[in-house]
Amino acid sequence: MSDEGRSGLLAGLRVIDCTHMLAGPYCTWMLGGLGADVIKVEMPGRGDFTRGVAPFLDGQSIYFLSVNRNKRSLTLNLKTEQGRALFRRLVETADVLVENNRPGVMARLGQGYAELAAVNPRLVYASVSGFGQTGPYHTKPAFDVVVQALSGMMSITGEPDRPPARVGASIGDIGASLFATVGILAALQERSRTGRGTYVDVAMLDCQLALLENAVARFLNAGDLPRRLGSRHPLIAPFQAFPTSDEPLVVCVDTEEQWARLCHALERPALATDPRFADGTARVQNHAALEPILIEAFRCRSRKEWLPILEAADLPCGALNSIADAVRDPQVVSRGMIVEVSGDGTTARFSGIPIRTPTYGPGGETRAPRLGEQTDAILAELGVSPDAIAALRRDGVV
Repeated sequence: MSDEGRSGLLAGLRVIDCTHMLAGPYCTWMLGGLGADVIKVEMPGRGDFTRGVAPFLDGQSIYFLSVNRNKRSLTLNLKTEQGRALFRRLVETADVLVENNRPGVMARLGQGYAELAAVNPRLVYASVSGFGQTGPYHTKPAFDVVVQALSGMMSITGEPDRPPARVGASIGDIGASLFATVGILAALQERSRTGRGTYVDVAMLDCQLALLENAVARFLNAGDLPRRLGSRHPLIAPFQAFPTSDEPLVVCVDTEEQWARLCHALERPALATDPRFADGTARVQNHAALEPILIEAFRCRSRKEWLPILEAADLPCGALNSIADAVRDPQVVSRGMIVEVSGDGTTARFSGIPIRTPTYGPGGETRAPRLGEQTDAILAELGVSPDAIAALRRDGVV
């Protein structure tokens, strides 16, 4: 679908996507889902590395299909002079470029920010990398688990008596993608005032530190070194998962009024006046005494029995769902968060974009493209003739 055919909050914006794997593609998936015309530039014959990552649906990687929705694929060999010339012509038409190569790769191809800003001064150029464009680590390779480890994220994730654990989702990649999206939108707003684009430098490690906000702040200002607490909150109690007679649930008590209501719901009224648990600070300090009492209480009923009781007491609570449970949850279903994407003989379901406005919501996404699927159409938009496209294909440029 060309730019003219798209609708949404970002309709009219063209994004050049020079990303691969997850940290970049997740960002451009969101921009495309919000209405931007995203052109994914891939190497002929190979494409994004994730095209080969199992499992597959009808011969296509589910990983790739998920984070490359709402895009068009152009194969272009940037190691050839013709490919670089065509790329610059494409950049002339663009508002945003996103890349997540190692620092220096794009510059070596003659497609760094300085070179492309000379071609298109209005271009917002965003680079997502493991460690950013400066600093002693800036040329090192990085993956999600590396930045989770270096940032301290893994040191506070897991059970107290077990080794550090990686957060179950790729929060290192996805966090960087989200911050890159924010940076791009802010840079576009600045461009609306100044008429000029800018460079956006986002590092996965930086983003992990930002996501660790309270843990970092407590250490820097109070000397409190965070540690692994399982599902517990370091400053609030009770605020964790509890077993029941069958399936676990979570409950969160943040105020004294909630604490009193929980004690009543659990049929343990004496807890409300126990001096060990008199307020939030006391409950955190005496968590070792409080937790077994609450575990014993919750084991008296099933989760199905407990949830209505806790909800009637207006207490923050919920089932500890599996992924299978979560995608079928009535709230998730009612919000339309699982979207169906069809095309090319394939129908697949994914998480949608969690943004709502009076005119925008999830759904209406387009399937991820086959490698080079829109090459001819995109080149035609640049004024390249069919004969010239055939010659480019013969020469391995596209």
